[in-house]
Amino acid sequence: MKNPVREPRQERSIEKKNRIIEAGYQLFSEVGYYGTNTAEIAKRAGVSTGIVYGYFQDKRDILISVLELYIEKVFDPFLKMFDKITLPVDFSALITKIINQAINTHKSNRKIHEALHSLAGSDEAVGAQFIELEDAITLKIAEKFTHLGLNVENAMEKIHLSMDIIQSFSHEYVFDKHDYIDYFVMKEMVINLVKGLFE
Repeated sequence: MKNPVREPRQERSIEKKNRIIEAGYQLFSEVGYYGTNTAEIAKRAGVSTGIVYGYFQDKRDILISVLELYIEKVFDPFLKMFDKITLPVDFSALITKIINQAINTHKSNRKIHEALHSLAGSDEAVGAQFIELEDAITLKIAEKFTHLGLNVENAMEKIHLSMDIIQSFSHEYVFDKHDYIDYFVMKEMVINLVKGLFE
């Protein structure tokens, strides 16, 4: 039987729980999920393991909170970018901005990105969170297009395909780095390819 966990209400308790999540975030980034245990998370957070288990069932429970924090840190600024879009839409400039944001996001969150994405295929809850995120981004962009009065045929499919293309390029640019690829040329190709879907 799993230990009962409590939802903190007092400011001090909330701050402790947040420290545990932040410690998990740091350790999963540094040594991966499987290379970390709850005792190390407790030590990094400056609390006892008993306090950790007061707020979380187990390490996986901390993982889900870390994933939520990751999504908030990484994707909230990205989603807010779409709130600023106005007519007429300069698709070249917009796509370039999105690609640059995606590259910078992957660079600055490289280790936690690798740690979390490596679990997406084996952990149903982690995989579901990433799918939920994709859905949220697709719907947010489609909603913005509708709000602006842009009539894009097959908008959902085009937005989702664009996300896949940009994500794939960002991974290639940050993680793979093949010597035989001119990434400036490839970036221009991605911009033109995605732009062609919407113009």
